[in-house]
Amino acid sequence: MRKSASKGSRAPTKPIGATARQPSKWKDEIVSRLRRLIEEADSAATEEQKWRKPSNPAGVPVWYHDGILCHVVTLKNRVRLTFLKGASLKDTKSLFNACLDGNAMRAIDIGEGDEIDAGGIKSLVRAAAALNASSVRDRR
Repeated sequence: MRKSASKGSRAPTKPIGATARQPSKWKDEIVSRLRRLIEEADSAATEEQKWRKPSNPAGVPVWYHDGILCHVVTLKNRVRLTFLKGASLKDTKSLFNACLDGNAMRAIDIGEGDEIDAGGIKSLVRAAAALNASSVRDRR
């Protein structure tokens, strides 16, 4: 697993954003904002680029802390923040608005001009980290 940057610096190793087919400044800004919120919520989380393909050569940023916390993908008209174990998290602010039918994952779709609930996202990241940590303790 590769860290995105040293502890003192929070710059990503590779720029993340819109694909070559669909350049979009607002999507890049949302991804950057989500990155900052995730890092603020859990400074021990590490970021890795996964799932590279021709249509998305930069890949998908995925954050880990005792397992996958979440990942961010840019879609045609939105940015999606997905929590792998989102169905097990308390979403007190009702931020989850996508992938609601699954047994495990939950996601937040953010469109151009949508407000981002910084406190709510940070709370979900912290809860995901706590859930992962408790799963690690249970396996010991």
